[in-house]
Amino acid sequence: MIRIQELIKQEERRQQETLMMIPSENYASKAVRESVGSVLMNKYSEGYPYKRYYQGNKIADEIETLTIEKAKKLFKVEHVNVQPYSGSPANSAVLFGLLNSGDKIMGLKLSSGGHLTHGHPDITFSGKFFKSVQFGTKNDGIIDYDEVEKLAKKEKPKLLFIGTTAYPLILDWKRFSEIADSINAILVADVSHVSGLILAGVYPSPVPFAHVVTTTTHKTLRGPRGAMIMVTKKGLNKDIDMGNKIDRAVFPGLQGGPHNNTTAGILQALTEAEDKAFKKYGEQIVKNASFLAEELKKGGLTIVTGKTECHLIVVDLRPLNLSGNVVAEALEYAGIVVNRNSVPNDPAPPFIPSGIRLGTPGVTTRGMKEKEMKKIAKFILDVVDHVKDNRLPEDKDERVKFMKDFRNRLPKDKFLKDVASQVKMLNKRFPIL
Repeated sequence: MIRIQELIKQEERRQQETLMMIPSENYASKAVRESVGSVLMNKYSEGYPYKRYYQGNKIADEIETLTIEKAKKLFKVEHVNVQPYSGSPANSAVLFGLLNSGDKIMGLKLSSGGHLTHGHPDITFSGKFFKSVQFGTKNDGIIDYDEVEKLAKKEKPKLLFIGTTAYPLILDWKRFSEIADSINAILVADVSHVSGLILAGVYPSPVPFAHVVTTTTHKTLRGPRGAMIMVTKKGLNKDIDMGNKIDRAVFPGLQGGPHNNTTAGILQALTEAEDKAFKKYGEQIVKNASFLAEELKKGGLTIVTGKTECHLIVVDLRPLNLSGNVVAEALEYAGIVVNRNSVPNDPAPPFIPSGIRLGTPGVTTRGMKEKEMKKIAKFILDVVDHVKDNRLPEDKDERVKFMKDFRNRLPKDKFLKDVASQVKMLNKRFPIL
């Protein structure tokens, strides 16, 4: 039986040897990892600083208080909760704390680049316990703010949940604010993907416009897998008790004791984000993504919205009649880890979507720049060309058989092995620290 230490070593090797290009992933620093792996995980701290249900929390109180104050300072907000276990629980807490079951909410469709927790119908907490109105994008993948405004004024949701997981352009926070204010709705900005870019000054902050801001703490912020909920001055002006309502929703409404080790990791990540080097890092993420998108376009791939203004790229494979599954799985065997992803107005179901999503936070953390993006683009284009004849059948049963056969062929594919060896050589020059 393989011991857990051996599995961890295998994962360390996998990360060192492959290109981490899923835009929601990143490499946390050694100091962040040490915080998360510390003895802080041994302590139960139900409640909030200086109002705990257990004894022995003086140090936990100080850590959580320092984390809150650091987040308030960096994001320029009035109230912060650092206890949510991750992004989805954070978003659930906002809905649980500020709305009643059955209230109407509005968000961007998952297939257009939105998130499950922003009201995805029927199968999610946000879509089952609230009346959900979803807006999409135009055929070019770009949000039509006039259409969003029309829908909002017609449906009058109590809360707008605005954020993205696969939308490459900068969101117009001011316009969303105007739409929300026109119907007296709460505007929640989910900046999980771009919070690090916001702190680096390369993506606009929603803080002046939103009532509430939520974010995960990994991704571009480069911290542990946790989350924060922030209430702005505008939010407290709308409802002086908004922060307290959210706190009560997190605990005791939805969670038990916070993960103190994660809180310490968040504090470490926020401290690192204060460094001048973090600003350069954020700038390079966007430069790398923009350069990579242009190289992929030159090579014949279709980029959703035609460009990127942040850290991520969505490739529409429909013009090549290829499935995102085929391309993503082939790229993985070539040492390039991306994810299959729906594209705007995708006719294919979510489990066999028509696109892939990739990003540059991880490779930028390793120190790669435009020169390396050119090489990575060539690797991707070569792999796409290599699998171009592997088209998914229309019949469902035939699709299952096709994918099984395709997966069986991948480990023996000499071309993909050769690309993977080139990727390894590139990664050796940019080790994970």
